[in-house]
Amino acid sequence: MAKPPSNLQETFLVYVVKQQSPVTVFLTNGVKLSGVLTFADETAFTLSRDGVTQLVYKHAVATVMPADAVSIHEILNN
Repeated sequence: MAKPPSNLQETFLVYVVKQQSPVTVFLTNGVKLSGVLTFADETAFTLSRDGVTQLVYKHAVATVMPADAVSIHEILNN
């Protein structure tokens, strides 16, 4: 059995950034944002759509949902 990553959140976000797949981000206040994740660090990420880039702080995020299905096994093997 493969060893789980030390930080699944960071591993997931780096994978989504590399795939450049559209995502929907739900904030804790219920706001829904859509776009492509272009960068992620330990406190925030950037979300781009229609030539506009937003800085989103992770503490405000409830869920990040990629448009395409993502396999945890695929993420761990990349």
